[in-house]
Amino acid sequence: MQRRSFVAGTAVFAAGLAHLSSAQAAEVGVTDTEIMLGSSAVLSGPLGSQIKVVHNGAGLAFDAINEQGGVGGRKIKLVALDDELKPEKALENYGKLLNDHRVFAFFGCVGSGTTAAAAKLLQQSGAPSVGGYGVGDSARERVAGSAYFVRASNAREAQALVEHLSTIGVSKIAIAHLDNPGGVEAVKLIEAAMATHKQTPAAVVSVKGDGSTSAAAGKMLADSQSQAVLMYLAGTVAGEVIKATYGAGSKPMFYGMSIVPGEVTAKVVQLQASGLAISQVMPYPWGEVESVTRDYRRLAERAQVPVGYGSFEGYLNGLVMIEALKRTGRDLTRARLHATLRALRLRLAGMDIDFSTGSTTGSRFIEMVRVTPEGRFVR
Repeated sequence: MQRRSFVAGTAVFAAGLAHLSSAQAAEVGVTDTEIMLGSSAVLSGPLGSQIKVVHNGAGLAFDAINEQGGVGGRKIKLVALDDELKPEKALENYGKLLNDHRVFAFFGCVGSGTTAAAAKLLQQSGAPSVGGYGVGDSARERVAGSAYFVRASNAREAQALVEHLSTIGVSKIAIAHLDNPGGVEAVKLIEAAMATHKQTPAAVVSVKGDGSTSAAAGKMLADSQSQAVLMYLAGTVAGEVIKATYGAGSKPMFYGMSIVPGEVTAKVVQLQASGLAISQVMPYPWGEVESVTRDYRRLAERAQVPVGYGSFEGYLNGLVMIEALKRTGRDLTRARLHATLRALRLRLAGMDIDFSTGSTTGSRFIEMVRVTPEGRFVR
């Protein structure tokens, strides 16, 4: 079995992008045998395990095409650097990826503040960024013209969740969010969605990404006596917050935006009858109808990558990048890849992806899925 082509490292800032001419930049990261991609992402701490799963899913797509000789005879290699979700660290990583690793394009970068911090550098380099994860809507706008996001917007998720709760008669809603730019923006989007139903949150609770305030957050949520809690939490943090809320004597319904990893959460806490539902922005990974979905599961089982929404999202993002590279052709430049992505329309696993409208976001797909106490997903 071929090992996934990921290289991890510690970011070291490397300046000097300005001295590259546009002609030189167009050739960077592409040889006769290889296409080099780069990613700055949180790969450590409570949030890192989730991102590694997403990257491993992308690795399934890249390894599969590499085994067939690559794209136009060029194999894809991804260099992933840990930015700990810190904007200054991410900026160093982007610089190092461009100047030291000399990547052609970016793939699978993570976070709102980290992505926004790289906006100017992305524009100057001309390097496209594809398949970002956990990037808020305002950060997407900051990198418009440079980045292409497959997953639906956070605004779409917030609207779907609030509409669902309104439909079933739930109005006393609390919000638990990560204390980062993406989390703050998610709160505003949920509040805006609630306002359309003349509602306001019963409580808004900020949670540190390292999980250190999970117990206190759970106590605050329990004290709010909410019927439901909407979460913008990642990694193991969502499970710790639910566990703390249960421990404080409250068992509300929990609803997560798609960054909440259901299978991880179920391992952290024994979900109660009220359970957990998540607004998924990717198709059901266990479906039998779509050949893309069946191929993904076959590759995941062979590589011993856990089948789930995280790895499936990485896989589908990888297929989008591969298809864009294929359509761009052998004369591969950053400008040509941008042109291809701006016109890209395709359907994967029953999900329509369309960047031809000029939007930074390709998909509007949303599906509500419940997580069982055993960690299985039920539509």
